[in-house]
Amino acid sequence: MKKQVILKKNEEKRILGGHQWVFSNEVSTVHGTPGIGDIVELLRNDQKFLGQAFYHPHSLIACRLLTTTQEEISFKFFEQRIQQAFKLRQRLYPDAQSFRLVHGESDFLPGLIIDKYNEFFSLQVLSAGMELWIDTICDVLEFIFHPKAIIARNDVQIRVLEGLTIEKKILRGNAGITILDENGIKFELDILQGQKTGFFLDQRENRRTIQKYVTGCKVLDCFCNEGGFSLFAAKAGAASVKGLDISEPAITKAKVNSRLNNVGAEFESIDTFEALKQYYIEHRHFDVIILDPPSFTKSKKNIQSALRGYQELNTAALRLIQPGGFMASASCSHHISEDSFLYTIEKAALKLNRKIQLVEFAGASADHPVIPAMPETKYLKFAVFAVQ
Repeated sequence: MKKQVILKKNEEKRILGGHQWVFSNEVSTVHGTPGIGDIVELLRNDQKFLGQAFYHPHSLIACRLLTTTQEEISFKFFEQRIQQAFKLRQRLYPDAQSFRLVHGESDFLPGLIIDKYNEFFSLQVLSAGMELWIDTICDVLEFIFHPKAIIARNDVQIRVLEGLTIEKKILRGNAGITILDENGIKFELDILQGQKTGFFLDQRENRRTIQKYVTGCKVLDCFCNEGGFSLFAAKAGAASVKGLDISEPAITKAKVNSRLNNVGAEFESIDTFEALKQYYIEHRHFDVIILDPPSFTKSKKNIQSALRGYQELNTAALRLIQPGGFMASASCSHHISEDSFLYTIEKAALKLNRKIQLVEFAGASADHPVIPAMPETKYLKFAVFAVQ
């Protein structure tokens, strides 16, 4: 008997519109007893074929669409999808050796993240179905790229929702250190131990954007991680740069990267909220402050708490910025809408009787494409404000 998932009446509209998830409450019946991660035929309520999908009987996301055709899911399927993603990145960044190669649903490979760092590849698998194809995906990467190593960075809590283990390990080859060159700034990467999948590639364009605002300025980079915005600010001729992050390993690597680029940025391991409070007490001020915090919420139920956190953070930063200065503020939670994010910053400014002007607004770099029909694929918000 075929493994099939049949939707309730009219629940196919989102899928036909370009969304790739079927939620558990949209399923009418299941045939063939598919197991966790199995590939099923997805059918409308009238039995018309919609596509093939990964199935998960115990997840809120019951089906993740793989294809709208009846093609065989095999090595060739994954090779074609990854080659298609690679071709796009070559057009976007023809001279780059490091970029996000596959961005999950946005590259029509649900639950799969692949980052390329020179000859090293970092994988993150977020769906049980894709986990069953890891060996095939590694085979494809070896066939196309002949990498030095393929590393699994599956140390994210969201895997628990799919019944997957949290882990990081070497899948193929030998892990090592590599030097990422991003628009002339160098970063030393330890892909097995670094942040996220090795580096925050999604801020690529935004790190370069900040350079136009910092020449001759006193810059504070909050949640600086391994020095990304700090180093771009220093290279652009900032008068001084101070980077803050609570992570000691991140600060240690930021100092390594500062020496690698021969710039004089200063870094400190400290809680950013506490540091901003102390700077206010000490009457310390800055011309430019950059806020790039980790996500304040991973679920809808914590949105209001997250918005209060963003307001507190932006308020603390705004009161330290000199008139005529700039604040760059980011949010990486897709649960926080653009309107809510901007309104929260506006409220922070009103609270302090400061006037702000939005001069830049962007999302993630182009190698993190967005599917218009899937709001879940649009997550990063990056705003630059002139502050009076």
